[in-house]
Amino acid sequence: MFIALRRFSRGLSLAATLGAIAFATPALALDTVKFMAPGSVGGGYDQTARILGKALVEAGTAKSVTFENKGGAGGTLGLAQFANSTKGDPNALLVVGAIMVTAVEQNKPQISLKDVTPIARLFTEYNVLAVREDSPYKTLEDLLKDFKANPASIKWGGGSKGSIDHIGIAELASKMDVAVNKVNYVAYAGGGEVVAATLGGHITVITGGYAELAKYVQSKQFRLLAIGAPERVPGIEAPTLKEHGYDVIIGNWRGVYGAAKLTTEQRKQVTDAVLAATNSKVWQDSVKTNAWSPSILTGDEFGQFVDQEHQRLRAMLVKVGLL
Repeated sequence: MFIALRRFSRGLSLAATLGAIAFATPALALDTVKFMAPGSVGGGYDQTARILGKALVEAGTAKSVTFENKGGAGGTLGLAQFANSTKGDPNALLVVGAIMVTAVEQNKPQISLKDVTPIARLFTEYNVLAVREDSPYKTLEDLLKDFKANPASIKWGGGSKGSIDHIGIAELASKMDVAVNKVNYVAYAGGGEVVAATLGGHITVITGGYAELAKYVQSKQFRLLAIGAPERVPGIEAPTLKEHGYDVIIGNWRGVYGAAKLTTEQRKQVTDAVLAATNSKVWQDSVKTNAWSPSILTGDEFGQFVDQEHQRLRAMLVKVGLL
């Protein structure tokens, strides 16, 4: 009888210990998260997806992650595929940004951001202007002098037509009294493609988020000329456009949306998982490395922000003659 009680006691103790361990270990809120990056491999959408995927796994809120890339039409092709194929699935995330908002405004696709579920805005990053290291343009003044004299001689490379990249260059041209229709802007579906074109000598100057271009700057393949931030950004050795006398800010926020038709409980589960991921070491390290400016906003507030972005960016597209 005494032996039986001892065994029973040890069993209770073991069960309590296992229970404590289980309680201390973060529960996997999500299973295998399927990311849609609506741009090419190596671009900003893709980079955000892959870093957030690692962060979800590190934070213990996802079992594993997979990635799919579908660029084109400013990200709206990927948006349409995501919306149609993931309804009600809490294990699906779409990376979005201001570029997608401008694409929706321009292309008027049947499927828009209203057809998926806002989860969280994550960060804002400001565009840099860069040239190849062997470019004859050593400073922004050198570049803009030729741009002013002969706009067509400068090939600007960036994201899709009407993207933040495109709007920013058009706004810079207007500040210089250069007609927008004279700007020689070459649009690409994703960051990886425009980088390759610039390295290949087909583009004079590339515009895009620093995170996409950082490794090329650090390896001295690209040289930074300026950044479109309101003030200098720590970790980025580049003067602002404002310092050069051009009151132009070129910035892009990024965030994630979930599938359509998520229940209230599912939406909270996905949001909590993403927020936990942003507190992970891999995410915090990436924020510092990429010089991102954290700007967390979740749920309906994020959805309202996107609605306001539609109005703001529509007005900008009209102003620079792109709509």
